[in-house]
Amino acid sequence: MESLELELQYSFRNKELLSEAMNHSSYANEHRKGLGSNERLEFLGDSILGFVSAEYLFKRHADLPEGDLTRMRAALVCEQSLYEVAKELRLGQYLHLGKGEEAGGGRERQSILADAVEAVFAAVYLDGGIDEARRLIERALLSRAPACEERRDYKTTLQEVVQRRSGQALTYHMVSQSGPDHNKKFLFEVRLNDEPVGQGEGRSKKEAEQAAARDALEHMPQ
Repeated sequence: MESLELELQYSFRNKELLSEAMNHSSYANEHRKGLGSNERLEFLGDSILGFVSAEYLFKRHADLPEGDLTRMRAALVCEQSLYEVAKELRLGQYLHLGKGEEAGGGRERQSILADAVEAVFAAVYLDGGIDEARRLIERALLSRAPACEERRDYKTTLQEVVQRRSGQALTYHMVSQSGPDHNKKFLFEVRLNDEPVGQGEGRSKKEAEQAAARDALEHMPQ
């Protein structure tokens, strides 16, 4: 784990915390009774990340209302952003996975890697306190804030455009899915009053819905 500590730029006093942060539930279930998975750390890390990112945006954007700050935080801490952090930290190579998850490509699975990032944030917090956790989160994630803040929530924007006229209804429908479990692609369609107005593809259902909304906005007068 020393190489992972170098990636994190943090040295653990309690090495077991970092090891537990790398324990996927599939690994814990296959090994000795009482071995902890990273699910509890992920739970704590999610809250720590929410607080630190909210504090960061609150200070950075003193003129913005709550709604805008909420949308910006959602873009900043979304699964895709955490996945990108995991890839940069090379967390996949340090994960402890069960045999089935290993064979299924778990080391590249976006949700597993994103969860592991939150678990690492919690492990650093428990080992070194909130200041150390904040430093890691700022370095690994918040440094990319300007790019994340520019990401549009296309579904919300499309909904706002549609609501300018009464009696309009937007719905999202999965058209197809393809690929192995560890690398699935989803194709979604967005419909306005049951009429198709856009399509989009993504590696998750949420990503595909956003892509469909973006496609609709590109072809819809605003």
